[in-house]
Formats: sequence, C-alpha cells, structure tokens
Amino acid sequence: MSDEGGCLCGAVRYRVTAESLASTLCHCRSCRRASGAPSVAWVVVPSTGFAVTAGAPVSFRSSPDVIRTFCGRCGTPLTYQRPSQPETIDVTTATLDDAGRFAPTKEIWTEHKLAWERLNEVLPQYPRSSVGASGDDD
Repeated sequence: MSDEGGCLCGAVRYRVTAESLASTLCHCRSCRRASGAPSVAWVVVPSTGFAVTAGAPVSFRSSPDVIRTFCGRCGTPLTYQRPSQPETIDVTTATLDDAGRFAPTKEIWTEHKLAWERLNEVLPQYPRSSVGASGDDD
C-alpha cells in the first residue's frame, strides 16, 4: 500500500506506506477546535509507514501528551501523535488524496459530540477513547 496526501496549499506532502491500524471519527473538543469542524476522521498507521515528502509541517503540543502538526502556510491539520506512543501516528483522513478509501469504522469521544451532529448508527460508538475496548486502539 502507498497513499499520498497533503495540505490545501500543497506546501506539505506526505506518503503512507503501511496498512491502517484503525479508522476513526473523533468528536472530542480538542479535535473539533484544532480542525474547526464538528468531528475529525483519522487513519491510524505505524509511524514507520509515514513520511513527509515535501515541506515541513509545524508542530503544536495541544496537551501534555499530544503533538499535532499542520501546514504553517494554509493551516491544514495533518497529524496527531502521542510521544508516549511513538509507534503510531494518526493522519487526518480528509488530507489523503484518496480519502474515500478510509471510511471510519468507529466513532470515539461521542460524549463530546455536538448536539446537532448525527452519529452513524451502523458504527461502534465509544463515549471516550476506544483504547482497550475489544482490543481496539484510537
């Protein structure tokens, strides 16, 4: 597998060469504020299967154990990573060139969901993280 993606202005490009470990739709307040959207779709991949191929994303520590990256030129959110879990990285699904291949398979942090946003009834839903639930990871 090899998928590519990047930001709105094209200054930052990346390549994913590993199979996805999870595909989630997150409703947490932090993701909403970081993206300016009611929820954010993420594809989780092994860090060894992710590489920036053009440009240099800007890093922002949004909480003590979370580093988010984004394009410093256009502001597109790109990744989410926990330094305590360096083996994985979450990539914003919508920034993939073929984002349609990675439909979410679960919804997380639904207790933070905006009242007017509808959940997908066919997907498993977790009030908070799905880590530890049936062996799933966020």
